Amino acid sequence: MRQEHCDESTQERTCDLSKLAGAARLTSPSREADLCALPWNPHPSFPGVALKHLVTGAETGGALSAHLVRVQPGCCLMEHRHADKLELHEVVRGAGTCALADKTVRYEPGACGLIPAGVPHSVRADAGETLYILAKFAPALL
Repeated sequence: MRQEHCDESTQERTCDLSKLAGAARLTSPSREADLCALPWNPHPSFPGVALKHLVTGAETGGALSAHLVRVQPGCCLMEHRHADKLELHEVVRGAGTCALADKTVRYEPGACGLIPAGVPHSVRADAGETLYILAKFAPALL
């Protein structure tokens, strides 16, 4: 997939994660977190992509991490791979496509994509629609 121009000014400034995931709270034995209060972190390599780090390896002994990924309309996580990490995507809002190895999968709410370690993949949001994905990694990405 080719990265097209992505207008950063279209980034959502509000936090209404309750529309994405019910109560928008994370509960674990060690903490409770309001997911809206967690910051969006711009992806260092892909313009128009940001992440909320919901669970990190520091909390799971490195076993698992979970991230809410926001892909702005028309933007793309270019082809990449995670050599030693299994990745599971759950689409929570928006629409787009995932190029996974030799196939292209439609990403819409309720769709899941399992990406084995080392498999190249990319994700693109449809034009005019922000795509939100809950991405989980084992072992942890961060």
